[in-house]
Amino acid sequence: MTALAEKVATPAPVIDDTKAYRQALGCFGTGVTVVSTHWNDADWAMTCNSFASVSLNPRLVLWSIQKTASSFDAFMSADGFCVSILSAEQRALAMQFARGPISERFNGVSATRQPNGILRLNDGAAWFECKRYQTVDAGDHVILIGQVADFAHQDADALSFWRSQFGTFEGQAVLA
Repeated sequence: MTALAEKVATPAPVIDDTKAYRQALGCFGTGVTVVSTHWNDADWAMTCNSFASVSLNPRLVLWSIQKTASSFDAFMSADGFCVSILSAEQRALAMQFARGPISERFNGVSATRQPNGILRLNDGAAWFECKRYQTVDAGDHVILIGQVADFAHQDADALSFWRSQFGTFEGQAVLA
């Protein structure tokens, strides 16, 4: 039996070009979500496209928050969060929760308060109510991993984000 040789990658030189780096990351299409929580008698939420599935058993999902985000303390202090996957018709909500003042983000928004006290957006493609499971320090962000306590979905096209533009994914036949 032959042992596999372990390759050690040589670190790439640090290039101080944030704009080009963000453009390269933008080549990866993602879904668009609003992540919400309830802390200090207030509702907090933000647009997020770093959402991903982690595990089926237990049911775990993740997303990341920038350490300088105005809602950072709320998400780090709260016991849980809700991820609402936006539908294609909710493009305006993506911008409202990304740029609007924290105190006005839920203005005019159709939402339901979950049993854990957290608001989830209505009419999205899906939602996941989560209890905080783990946090991981990661550079200028923290990764929040949540254990899914409840979820639902509906037949709706999800909003997507690619190269700084909103859109939807076009279905393609899967090769067998």
